[in-house]
Amino acid sequence: MIRASGVTCRYGARAGDRSDGAAGGDAPPDGGSATGIVAVDDVTLSIPDGEFLVVAGPNGSGKTTLVRTFNGLVRPDVGCVSVNGRRVEADLVAARAAVGMVFQDPRDQLVSATVGGDVAFGPENLGLARPEIDRRVREALAAVNMTGREDARIDALSGGERERVAIAGALAMEPDHLVCDEPFTGLDEPARRSVLDRLRALHRAGTSVVVVTHDLRDVCALADRVVALSDGRVAVDAPPEVAVTRLPALGVRVPDRYRPKP
Repeated sequence: MIRASGVTCRYGARAGDRSDGAAGGDAPPDGGSATGIVAVDDVTLSIPDGEFLVVAGPNGSGKTTLVRTFNGLVRPDVGCVSVNGRRVEADLVAARAAVGMVFQDPRDQLVSATVGGDVAFGPENLGLARPEIDRRVREALAAVNMTGREDARIDALSGGERERVAIAGALAMEPDHLVCDEPFTGLDEPARRSVLDRLRALHRAGTSVVVVTHDLRDVCALADRVVALSDGRVAVDAPPEVAVTRLPALGVRVPDRYRPKP
């Protein structure tokens, strides 16, 4: 389980916070006050094992900043986050092994020249034995339907293939939770379907999935619960069939059948 308790995050309050969070979609403009600009404001949230959670909200609502606290990429100014009962800052290695993170732009996390090298990067940094690393790479690539592509060059892949490699890299850490930040941005329809199928299969296999998005059209049918942020605070926390009636007012796109009639 991931649990955030009274989490508040400010940009500009500490030098480390801006470098951790500014790459995401929630970074505020320069010129904040000395006390910082509040990106996440007193959020308390629990994500049980096995849940498919959608974290929704418009750009700048705090989504990316919040989920990056789950594995210590951003440290809260106030409050705390625990993973599997242990505070994140007490053991960052354990938190980052338990919570796999896929960034909005996979190029921000692809670090190797080849598919196999990239997927192996995380397990190698855990100091695992080579046979165990090879097993994890093989199984992670199979999970994203890229078996046999270990020697393919990253720079030759399509956008959808890069997204799947990024997911495989997170899966190779064998996380309890997989967090995907806007995983469909910039993908064509076949690539969107492919990534969506992978997320559905992973959830069915028991992995908790957290999808960050401003557009529920792809994931509404898969979600167990929707949490929507507005100005850094939780505005909606409900099952999808309830949440969709309130999300358009927050600037979140929902499937056409749920949109208010003109």
